[in-house]
Parts: sequence; C-alpha cells; structure tokens
Amino acid sequence: MSPPRLVLAPADPPAEVMMARGFESKSVADQQELREGATPARGDVVPAARKTLELARVDVEQRLRTATHGPHREMLQRALKAIDADMAKR
Repeated sequence: MSPPRLVLAPADPPAEVMMARGFESKSVADQQELREGATPARGDVVPAARKTLELARVDVEQRLRTATHGPHREMLQRALKAIDADMAKR
C-alpha cells in the first residue's frame, strides 16, 4: 500500500508565494545599498591616485640610485619627470 498523497486545496498558495511580504524588496534595497557603498566618493579617488603617484615616485627614485647603465638612468629620469608632472596636475 502506498503512502497517502498530500493534496493541496485550491485555496492554498504555491510554495514560492509563501515567503514573508517585503522579503524581495528588502533584498533589492540591500543590493542597492551595497552598490552605492562600493562606489568611492569623488573625494576618495584623488587621494588614492596621489598616494599611488607618491609610491611610484619613491620606487623610481630608489631604482635611479642603484642604476648604473646610462640609457636605463635616462629612462628613470624621464619617468620621474612624468610622475612629477602628473602630481602637479593633482
């Protein structure tokens, strides 16, 4: 003998409709909040770019101190000038 089958009455809603009201809108609100929080404010971008340039400048200066080959030194000096020019713009 097989077990009795569960039969839903026509008034019973399907299982996917039985979630709490507002659950989907809460999820959408959370996603929007995460997206807004992930985008840095304009004021945060400039200091980060400036910090990157400062770190690049320190790196190039260190390489220039140890460089012995003429063309390599010239390339590093040009890189320093380019970094300085970029920093002056910010």
